[in-house]
Amino acid sequence: MPDIQALVNDFVNKLRKRKIEGSQATARHTAELLRSVVSQHRIPYTNQAGSLISAINTVGEQLIAANPVELAVGNIIRRVLHIIREEDLSLTTAAIGDLNISVGSDDDVGDDEKHDHTVLSAAAVAAASRSTLRPPSLQTLLEDIPDATAVPRPSSSGGDTEGKSKSADKGSRSRKLKHDVIEAINDLIQDIATCHEQIAEQAVEHIHQNEVILTLGRSRTVMEFLCAAKEKKRSFRVFVAEGAPRYQGHVLAKELVARGLQTTVITDSAVFAMISRVNMVIVGAHAIMANGGLVAPVGLNMVALAAQRHAVPFVVVAGSHKLCPLYPHNPEVLLNELKSPSDLLDFGEFSDCLDFGSGNGEPLLHVVNPAFDYVPPKLVSLFITDTGGHNPSYMYRLIADYYSADDLVIQRKSAAGN
Repeated sequence: MPDIQALVNDFVNKLRKRKIEGSQATARHTAELLRSVVSQHRIPYTNQAGSLISAINTVGEQLIAANPVELAVGNIIRRVLHIIREEDLSLTTAAIGDLNISVGSDDDVGDDEKHDHTVLSAAAVAAASRSTLRPPSLQTLLEDIPDATAVPRPSSSGGDTEGKSKSADKGSRSRKLKHDVIEAINDLIQDIATCHEQIAEQAVEHIHQNEVILTLGRSRTVMEFLCAAKEKKRSFRVFVAEGAPRYQGHVLAKELVARGLQTTVITDSAVFAMISRVNMVIVGAHAIMANGGLVAPVGLNMVALAAQRHAVPFVVVAGSHKLCPLYPHNPEVLLNELKSPSDLLDFGEFSDCLDFGSGNGEPLLHVVNPAFDYVPPKLVSLFITDTGGHNPSYMYRLIADYYSADDLVIQRKSAAGN
């Protein structure tokens, strides 16, 4: 079995060197790594969920630090933390149901019944309803509940048997928790792998006959979405803005033509000139923020403004693994990064401009090449994810289903200052 730290180090290096192509692949690899962490983690008898969460936080902090711009990594880490909390709560709820806890006061029962039945006060039940991750834990409360059917035995062997039984119960619960968490992570990995197909199935509901669609750059989600509409016998034309300076729009145009779609390549600066002919803008996203805004390839904010100016619907297609529970102003969010100036200029051709000719150690020519734009939610008409179509104002509800408020900041337990 491979060493977990070796797997983590290898993945960290890939993140730092940007060796994983695309947010979907990054999200899937992150989930697979965290599944291995859960699988090989030795869960103690007490604070079982807390131990798993601490292990995930430790690994997650390293992964996020390796590439803070790739928000999908943090999203998957928080999804797994939420899974652990949910599965732990499910096991706890089942345990409470099995114990058949009753709520009542001491005045409601006689002295004999007090010895025959386990009765918890309202305060004890309220404590049992809290998160088992905070002391006093529900696991401790359950362990302290006397067994009403147990018969006191004077011999020491009886005590040993009872201790072994409790130990076996704890071991069974830890195995059950680990099994359920791994199964849920497997479901998450499957959802990530099939998100393109789930989104593409909705294409026929949004793309109609003889429409003109505008997109920018290249997104696999957009390509599958458009091709799915084509396969449903929809006839439409696609305008592809080339997406300078990396010109990924050229790649998308070739892929669309190969699939039989009528395609027209335009320059980014021609978007405003062409938008009046367009029925809908369909684009991908790097991340969807908690406020409904999105981090997207550079140039998309200009497209969104043009669409708003001409009352053209601006539709974003993205998998749910791109939903980020953070807001753009959060300090943990790095919204942009600068790419190499060589994408814009040939150093040989402009070498004379890059000389330090000003005499103060500063070059005469500076090159700025940002990778992303931020598009505010007011410019977005609709999000289409693998769970369906959603208004930007509904993003908070989806995020509440996928994430826990306790996991917004990924930190080692010791660093968090318990």
